Amino acid sequence: MEQLRWGTPQTLRELLCEVVSWKSMTLTDGEREFPSKILTKLQDLVYFQENPNHLRLHDADLGRRFLTALYRHPDVNDTIVLISHFDTVNTEEYGDLEEYAYRPEELTKLLCERRVELPEDALQDLQSGDYLFGRGTMDMKMGLVMHMGLLEKATVEQWPINILLLTVPDEEVNSSGMRAAVPKLLELKEEFHLSYKLFLNGEPVFTQEPGDEHYYVYSGSIGKIMPSALFYGKETHVGEPLSGITAPYIASFLTQRMEWNQNLQESVMGEKTPLPVTLQQKDLRLEYSVQTPYRSSALYNVFLMKRSAEEIINLFEKVAVDAARACNQVYREICAEQSVEPIGEVRVIRFEQLQKYALEKLGANFVEEVKSAVQANPNWDDREKSFRIADTLLIQCQELVPAIVLLYAPPYYPAVNSSEDALVKQCVEFVKNQGLEKFGLQIKQVHFFNGISDLSYVNYHDAGEEWTVFKENTPVWGTSYGIPFDAMADLQAPVLNVGPFGKDAHKRTERLHIKSAFEQVPILVEEMIKMMARKAVKS
Repeated sequence: MEQLRWGTPQTLRELLCEVVSWKSMTLTDGEREFPSKILTKLQDLVYFQENPNHLRLHDADLGRRFLTALYRHPDVNDTIVLISHFDTVNTEEYGDLEEYAYRPEELTKLLCERRVELPEDALQDLQSGDYLFGRGTMDMKMGLVMHMGLLEKATVEQWPINILLLTVPDEEVNSSGMRAAVPKLLELKEEFHLSYKLFLNGEPVFTQEPGDEHYYVYSGSIGKIMPSALFYGKETHVGEPLSGITAPYIASFLTQRMEWNQNLQESVMGEKTPLPVTLQQKDLRLEYSVQTPYRSSALYNVFLMKRSAEEIINLFEKVAVDAARACNQVYREICAEQSVEPIGEVRVIRFEQLQKYALEKLGANFVEEVKSAVQANPNWDDREKSFRIADTLLIQCQELVPAIVLLYAPPYYPAVNSSEDALVKQCVEFVKNQGLEKFGLQIKQVHFFNGISDLSYVNYHDAGEEWTVFKENTPVWGTSYGIPFDAMADLQAPVLNVGPFGKDAHKRTERLHIKSAFEQVPILVEEMIKMMARKAVKS
């Protein structure tokens, strides 16, 4: 039998350290180069030397690519898709240790000399010798490395089930990689006559609260959406403040009502979404002047479990109408006290209403020119472009101001859940029993992975036309941003996330539990896949 390259805890650890050393921060050259390096690694396996067409790179966007590697057993169609992402967040918080952030073994040793700089919980983990520190060790290159090891073993031992490894860029910003991969998964399904039975992610275990040491498996993934607002007041000179109304003043009423709004919190199957928060609030002006700021914007983060984009914008609109009412009342009272005539009342408009108004007033060509001009700016991301499109249209429709324009800014992660699926129930119970039997692990089930994941883009269900509401209120839809809702709906297989234990994703103290990553979880996932393989053979 062929010798396994990554068949032991030590060789898996060496592979992880090598893969982590390939810097792959989102939107960098390292991210663009990373999948070619994985391709080279997998090309060393005998199976892919014999079946080179099963190993492919595919285009995503901005010169980035994702990789698929298919092990195809000749006698079965049942297929498990192993999903991971290879981009990481940046490393500036490491300070003078930044050059070691991608060298886990060295960083872990160096931190032993810098113990005074670590918080108490990280120090305890460092001194225990149970953790490996470094950017991407936990989130989520270990998930990819585990999948590579499983794929290799399946090819050598000829497991009677198909394994499709999918690793993508850009999970940390817009999930462009996974959104691009969705139609490709459908193409591969047709080309190789695959029957997708499970989408299995390898995202790490996230603690449910500080100090949490429990190991979890996740039968779903939380959703995330960003209801956003453009605030357009009325300009004036600072010497005549009540001859206008500032955008920050209008924004203050909405932001106070959105931040920590419990009406936007969901509770499903005993789990709660985190409360909404403001992710960004800023003036749209690019320079200082004594003209009052009359255009500003805000991004609000809302997590989802069952709610749709349509439900969220309806709730958002109610909050905004209440905010505008309160703003108008206070403004009128101040104007009355100062014997000044008000300049008007703040109204609430959805972007779809603004765009329809602009189309009727200015024509389709003008609206398209606005969008093209905004898209041509290389310094603006999709969030900035969203506001600039709405802002430019509203500048040409002054009769609508002062106003709060409600819109959606990317990204959008639909919530997904398979807790009631029979196969997922069986897999969860199997992993729980095996964890307890083999390692003494008390494994708990969580219904929604709380770290956001690419699982959001498979197994999509829509009871109505909620995707239409999202599309119509997202200014950059169809140009720099889109979601393949129809293709996602065609990828009907349950989801599950089983990954290694770690702590402090996106922090200087990001770390991976060594035994969990290299010994326990790979065995649990392997045994679970073999259990599914036995079912595939019987069927």
